Amino acid sequence: MHKSYQPLKASANRFLQQRWDQSSYEDHRDKVREAKPVVDTKGFQTPAHIQHKLKKVQLQEERMSIIERDNHLLASRLSAITRSKGLVDHRNHYPQYSLNAQKRKEKLLQVTHENQEIYQRILTQKSDYRRELWEDDWEKVKRRRDDIARYPRGVTNKQKPTKVVKFCGRSSSEVEDDSGETTEEEP
Repeated sequence: MHKSYQPLKASANRFLQQRWDQSSYEDHRDKVREAKPVVDTKGFQTPAHIQHKLKKVQLQEERMSIIERDNHLLASRLSAITRSKGLVDHRNHYPQYSLNAQKRKEKLLQVTHENQEIYQRILTQKSDYRRELWEDDWEKVKRRRDDIARYPRGVTNKQKPTKVVKFCGRSSSEVEDDSGETTEEEP
């Protein structure tokens, strides 16, 4: 690139042409900078009631007033404590009472009365279960079972094995009776 200015059009004096081109370029840049848009792109202005949020401000003021009131109460209590030389006031000078205490007592009395009636009914009832009848029925069942059995019960205890054969720590002379207990008989 040459250091000297090269004009786009032919000119007699290059220096003057450069100054004219520079001034026209600056005029153009000023016009572009100061040009106003044809289309309005700013959008609509936000309404004041949305910008300021008055409800939020009101809630903050209420909260601050509650905090100030609590602080004032605490300060008065602390000053009362300092004036009273540290004594603690822990007495409740009002009687405790309930609005429905009478109703609850009546309900409790009614429930206890009903429970007593049920308890008396249970005590006066005679039991339907009698052990003597159960034992008699069991004897009958045992007799019927012995009557219809194919082989008489207790015969295995009367038979004696003739041979002694050993199985894994147990010989065949050991006999199981009806109860499942193992007894050893001598050969």
